[in-house]
This record gives sequence, C-alpha cells and structure tokens, in this order.
Amino acid sequence: MALSNAAKADLYLVIVTLLAAISWIFSREAVLLMPPLLFMALRFLLAGLLLAAIGYRELSLLNREACIRAMKVGIVFGAGMSCWVMGLFLGKHVGEGAFLTSLGVVLVPIISRIVFGERQPRSIWYALPVATAGLALLSLKNGFHPEIGQIFYVVAAAIFALYFTLNTRAANAQQHSSADGAITHQKKIPALPLTAIVLTTVGLLTTLLSLTIEPWQPTFMHFTAEMAWWILASVVLGSAARFLLQTHAQSLSTHSHGVVILVIEPVWVALLAAGWFGETMTAIQLTGCALIFVSLLINRAGLIQQWLRGLF
Repeated sequence: MALSNAAKADLYLVIVTLLAAISWIFSREAVLLMPPLLFMALRFLLAGLLLAAIGYRELSLLNREACIRAMKVGIVFGAGMSCWVMGLFLGKHVGEGAFLTSLGVVLVPIISRIVFGERQPRSIWYALPVATAGLALLSLKNGFHPEIGQIFYVVAAAIFALYFTLNTRAANAQQHSSADGAITHQKKIPALPLTAIVLTTVGLLTTLLSLTIEPWQPTFMHFTAEMAWWILASVVLGSAARFLLQTHAQSLSTHSHGVVILVIEPVWVALLAAGWFGETMTAIQLTGCALIFVSLLINRAGLIQQWLRGLF
C-alpha cells in the first residue's frame, strides 16, 4: 500500500527526531572542547556549503525573491540556534534543556494562529497538553531551577516555533490567508536549495557573533582530531541530512500539525543519554515517554483510523 504524502511526512519527521537527538550528543561533546558559537559557525557553514554544492543547479534557478525569503528563514533559525547552543554550553541539565527547547513544538500552532491566522486541526489542541505533560515528566526530574542556560533554552524555543512556521510556508507552494482575510500567494522553494541557503545563513550569522564575543586563536592552535570528528558528524548527520529531510517533510504537508511528532525528540535524547553518558530513566520518565506517544496517536487519530479500515 503506497503511503500518502502526509504519512511520508510523518515518517520522515520521526527520522528527523532521531537525527536531532544524535546531534545533541555531538554538540554537547563539541562545546566541551571549543567555543560554542564557533562550533555552530563551522557546523552550519560547512553543512550549507555541502548542500549548495550538491544542489548547485537548483540554486542557480532561484530568483531574488526566493533567495531573500530563504535568508529570512535562516536569520530567524540562526538566532534560535545561537540561543540553543548557549543554553547547551551554560546549562547544567540536558534533560531540562530538551524539555524547554521542545516547548517550541507546543508553540508552533499558537504562533501559526496568532501571527499568520492559520487554522489548526482540533486534534492538535487535544494532543499538545498531553505532549507537554509527557515532556515535563520525562525531563524535569531535577525540578525547575531558573538559570542562565534555561533562559537561553526558553528564548530558543520561542524562536524555533517561528522558524518552523516560516520554513513550512517557504517549502510549500500555496495560498495563505491572514487573520484579516487577505490572501497572498507564495511560490514553493525546493527543499534542497532552501535548506542550503538557510544553513549557510545560520553559519554566517553565528560566525559574526563568534567573531564578536569569542576567542578563536586558542581553538585553532590546539585543534585536535576529536574536534574534527564531532564537527564532521554534526555537519553531515546533525545538520545537512537532518534539516534537508525535515524541510522535505514539511514540503509534503501544508499544515503544521505534523510538528507534534517532533516532541519525540526528548525521548531519543533520554535513551541515547542512557547509553552514552550512563544516565538512567525513572518510572516517572518512562511515564512521560508513554504520554508523548499517546499525544502522537491523538494527533494522528484520523490517519490511524484510515489505515485500520484499509486493513480490515
């Protein structure tokens, strides 16, 4: 049975969450060895240039308006990633960071509704509270103790919500209606050139920030094979493959309800942390994992019903 575009988008987003969780490990190891913004600059510049080289022909076909739209998405995403990596560098609890960052997923339908006037399926409003409860049980085992790292995570979450919405709109050829009823038409930007421009823009922005506030000389004077490995892994898997697949998934669906699937990311983070750092999961955290999966089932109830009817 052939999968619909919506089903393909959901499957791709599940893979994206796994790549994102792996990227947490890569990034955490990297920022322990080098300045965080410098790491992000190298990671995203190299990933953007890699995708640009692969998609050179498609990039050359984009007009000025499409390039500017993609760069705007990149600026928003760059601001979010800069806050995220500072939270990762300064934060004390990775679990709390995963929860706080994932709040961006919860904020996406709210941002879409308030800023762009987009209507959301009723199921997402049932699924989001369940997902939020699950994320809390999974990640807040140490309690919430406000610190500078957590503030960076919260700011990043809000920016990521706006980024996901902008990226979805850029990746889809469709008409958009605003809250006042005005209709605008935007041409679809193919996933490969869109991702290449967005990641390169993030790299340029974080390079500028790093040049302004971080020392580079000690890092390059003592550059090691270990640093190179974490950068390479982050470039290929954590950035190029992950964000290209995510953008392609977003191009298959014109609605933001698939974003709920991204709440599975902290589950992967917890499982990988258990294997990589030797962390253990409590009964409360396991309950949180169960609630997150329940939220996914609630959100995709219609698709599941169609699939079951096809079987029986």
